[in-house]
Amino acid sequence: MKIVDFVREDMVLPDLNATEKPALIEELAAHIARTEPGLDRAALVRVLSEREQLASTAIGEGVAIPHGKLESVAALVACIGRSRAGVDFDSLDGRPTHLFFVLIAPENSTGVHLKALARISRLFKDEAFRQRLLGAPDAAAMYRVVVEEDSKY
Repeated sequence: MKIVDFVREDMVLPDLNATEKPALIEELAAHIARTEPGLDRAALVRVLSEREQLASTAIGEGVAIPHGKLESVAALVACIGRSRAGVDFDSLDGRPTHLFFVLIAPENSTGVHLKALARISRLFKDEAFRQRLLGAPDAAAMYRVVVEEDSKY
């Protein structure tokens, strides 16, 4: 499974504005809903917020992987966002989160969903990859970083 199979360049947000967790979830959900026809912003916010209430998806090292499942999704949908200032996302290491990889999966896709999360986690564990994403000047450059890294595996 490749990340480029389910994330597109128009789903990369290089300059998130939100400064708090709920607003950041709202900002990401709004973009996904605008970009993916048929997806409801409120439903996205609900599913992502419910998952965050179980436990934070901020895995440390400035990375969070908010995720959830929706019946209205036919295939994996992903969005990458970057907050230059960082957001308190209740990270395991207590540090601000700068990189966000949102994954929305179909309701009945346990295997695919877990494989995608594992792939994303593996990529984001690489410090050089994270630094290249943080240093990329725009969405196109961030997407190229993902494509280049994804091609290594």
